[in-house]
Amino acid sequence: MATPYLGEFLGVTTLIIFGNGVVANSLLKGSKAEGAGWLNIIAGWGIAVMLGVFVAIACGAPQADLNPAVTFAKLLAGVYAVSEALMIMVVQIVGGVLGGCITWLFFRGHWEITEDKGLKLAVFCTGPAIRNYSQNLFCEIIATLMLVFPIFAIFSKNVGGIAPGVGPFMVALLVFALGSCLGGTTGYALNPARDLGPRIAHAICPIAGKGDSDWSYSWVPVVGPMIGGGIAFVLAKAVAIL
Repeated sequence: MATPYLGEFLGVTTLIIFGNGVVANSLLKGSKAEGAGWLNIIAGWGIAVMLGVFVAIACGAPQADLNPAVTFAKLLAGVYAVSEALMIMVVQIVGGVLGGCITWLFFRGHWEITEDKGLKLAVFCTGPAIRNYSQNLFCEIIATLMLVFPIFAIFSKNVGGIAPGVGPFMVALLVFALGSCLGGTTGYALNPARDLGPRIAHAICPIAGKGDSDWSYSWVPVVGPMIGGGIAFVLAKAVAIL
């Protein structure tokens, strides 16, 4: 039976299979796409978001957040009750774990021949180009603000409305733009479920030759996006697009 929780769970699972998949395809040894580069990765992530949204909606999640930061902003906007928002966030993270585990299974054989432990971790979760926790947190806050606030703008009545089915394409372009313009400092997590779920998968899956899961950094792509989502709500209310 289609429900909002099932939709969010399967939507995030889809998001991570495609999103982690494009990173694995581009980084792991022996992949025919090895070395495809940043443009391939951000294009894949944009499409991953679009497909995740369509799956979520089709499976009963009309809001199709796929992201606890978006869910938090909508909670502040009165879209959800607290209990409903918390349950959605939980299933989003669990979907991220499942998507990460499927990524590991799909690329079996490539983990063994990839020597760089950092590349293996990068398939699952983000890390900073320059490790400076305060700056990294700032980047995640601003990048997520520039995700959630434009989403509110895209779907605002002030814009005049968009045709059904067009919204996911617009959000995919936004995610591509964020990767192109703001993604190089921290890997633009933007989404606690996108980072924490697969990071847990990295920790629990028997990935050949893996290193640690960089838990010392893991709070940044969780706290930063949640703050960014909250600021986006405040700004959207202030300029009356909510």
